[in-house]
Amino acid sequence: MRLGVLDIGSNTVHLLLVDAHPGARPVAFASHKRPLSLVQYLDGDGNINDAGQHELIEFVLEAWEFAASHKAEDLLAFCTSAIREATNGPEVLARVKHETTVTLQELTGSEEASMTFFAVRRWYGWGAGPILDLDIGGGSFEMAYGTDELPEFATSVPLGASRLTRDWLHDDPPTAKSVKELRRYIRSTLKPVVRNFHELGRANLVAGTSKTFRSLARIAGAAPSAAGPYVKRELHAADLGLWAQRISAMTVEDRLYLPGVSDARARQLLAGALVAEAALELFEFPTMEICPWALREGLILRRLDQLVFEEALDPAPHVGKRKKDKSKKKAAKDGAKTVANDEPHPGIREFPVPVNTPSPAPIPAPVAGGLAS
Repeated sequence: MRLGVLDIGSNTVHLLLVDAHPGARPVAFASHKRPLSLVQYLDGDGNINDAGQHELIEFVLEAWEFAASHKAEDLLAFCTSAIREATNGPEVLARVKHETTVTLQELTGSEEASMTFFAVRRWYGWGAGPILDLDIGGGSFEMAYGTDELPEFATSVPLGASRLTRDWLHDDPPTAKSVKELRRYIRSTLKPVVRNFHELGRANLVAGTSKTFRSLARIAGAAPSAAGPYVKRELHAADLGLWAQRISAMTVEDRLYLPGVSDARARQLLAGALVAEAALELFEFPTMEICPWALREGLILRRLDQLVFEEALDPAPHVGKRKKDKSKKKAAKDGAKTVANDEPHPGIREFPVPVNTPSPAPIPAPVAGGLAS
């Protein structure tokens, strides 16, 4: 089956299509996205204004048409902090559903952190031991720690790069005073949260799972995205501190000449660097690895797991043929009756109209800062 994942983030809106079968990797078949910083459409009362809502609705319709034209059979649509923290978030979701018939599932901060951690665990495997995952979005900063597939502790704080840039860094380049005040605010926000993580134990691996971390690692010398996902990429605290200082003296236009920095993210790069720098310092880790999988992949993997249990799926084309022949030979040798395994599998739900198929299994609710088992 072909699965679509529609991600309404704080910086971009992104539709990813993957071909799903049991045990499949969440590798893209096709992708469609555009920059859309919903945080920039907030008015003085914290509402997403009409222009922002119009841009959002236009993309949801565009994404559905893209999914339908590529024969998607299932669609997961979700939104994160930009809508979750907007004063009129429920009204925006209702309007999107009314005008597009697509229901956006609103993830809480801990759910977002948990599903991102889930993807990280699948990428690194059990051999990684305890993992700490850090993810800087446009509107929020997610953190999660654990030794299992789902984290023991997952939380979110309003330290997204786009949000901090809008609220604190008004000049181009920013003033030394504004940078100093933002550093102080970031640390005062993070310190009590980090204290809770220290009580759980120390991670074997710290992973960064956002475009902000990837951009910072690239600036500091990590391999470009063209090198592929299997190249190990690291971000060192010493390099991060140096580049945070350099970026603070650059204009937005100057930042565009840095490797891996796009037009959409150049302005918020400094805020992201300051959050990353503070996080590594407070968690007391000198380096982190950049994980290529994040929230979208976590939701896809969870959906694939669910499909394995709830309905039969056709196996991948290369699976089963040789084993089937061997089983027939063994059955003939033993005098047993061979049963052909060519009965059709139940059909996957169709995708004829722009309406979401059922949502994936619910993400465990947070309990006392952690997650229910």
